[in-house]
Amino acid sequence: MALSSGETCFLWGPRQTGKSTLLKTLFPKATRYDLLLSTEYQRFLHSPGLIREYCLGAGLDGNTQIEPIIIDEIQKVPALLDEVHWLIENRGLHFILCGSSARKLKRGHANLLGGRAVRYEMFPLVFPEIHDFSLIKALNSGLIPRHYESQYPLKLIQSYVGDYLREEIAAEALTRNIPAFSRFLEIAALTNGEIINYTNIASECGVSSPTVREYFQILEDTLIGRHLQPFRKRKKRRLVLSQKFYFFDLAPVIHFTRRGDVLPGSELFGRAFEHFLHMEITAHASYSGKSYPMYFWKTSSGMEVDFILGDHEIAIEVKGTDHAQPKHLKGLRQFREEYTTSRNILVSLDERERRTEDGMEILPWKIFLEKLWADEII
Repeated sequence: MALSSGETCFLWGPRQTGKSTLLKTLFPKATRYDLLLSTEYQRFLHSPGLIREYCLGAGLDGNTQIEPIIIDEIQKVPALLDEVHWLIENRGLHFILCGSSARKLKRGHANLLGGRAVRYEMFPLVFPEIHDFSLIKALNSGLIPRHYESQYPLKLIQSYVGDYLREEIAAEALTRNIPAFSRFLEIAALTNGEIINYTNIASECGVSSPTVREYFQILEDTLIGRHLQPFRKRKKRRLVLSQKFYFFDLAPVIHFTRRGDVLPGSELFGRAFEHFLHMEITAHASYSGKSYPMYFWKTSSGMEVDFILGDHEIAIEVKGTDHAQPKHLKGLRQFREEYTTSRNILVSLDERERRTEDGMEILPWKIFLEKLWADEII
């Protein structure tokens, strides 16, 4: 992530993914306002114009400013964005506006600076950031830095998810029916990475299907998860056109499903493994600056490919097996029969890289990630 000290930008990301640590490392002398502090929050809530007065009092303009002005949790006081806009236009100042939820800004029609700010997003830890990366540890603790680095992550996860429910959902009054929303979170975690059936989920939660759709949108707006769209180019076969949904990290799934240890060979492992690779690909698409789209492909008869990347239709299937066999390649081969693909990749626990006679690539997960982050996949 190449944050510039000379441009205004939004930096979005879930809590505890390392936004503040990154900014302190990159800009140690920057003036920083943290709206998580109650005194700071109350001060700016009642008088947003204080930020302008502070900057004018310090004699700051485009010529004298050395480091960006950082405002953390900007979504808590949307009115500050009008002042930031004025300071950009009239004083030539630049800011880094940090937040963990854009929902209040979007729904409140806040000033998003009219294209004057670049958008960046921060994710949990990714494969190249961790020395001696442990797949088993990642699948059982998630990749939020504190959780992955802890020997006892479950209590941290419990506290973290509880804080998200209270602070991001209840405190922002995004929904008044907290019991129904809590039940929804459990079901969303149980069906993480699966086709969304709004009617069934609504029945389980005791709410309407439109309410369930709104709940999923709340999760997306507060950066707690994201939808994965179906691949829609129709050829011969009828396609499933409903969305899937993945949480931003494994932590919420671990918490809400109350699952035991995830070990190779289990169904839980396969689902967690796929979720992990979705996280890595999502982060790479953002951090690399390529912003390529990602889809899944599924036919009404049940044939499926986990991820389709970019316009060149790179097809990726994920299997938690240590010995990939022809049956694991069926979805990839069916997809290639209908579409022009540049690569067809099965990611597995195999020890060595292989290629079949018809061009199917079988990549051990570690080799796949090394190639992904070296920009050799897409």
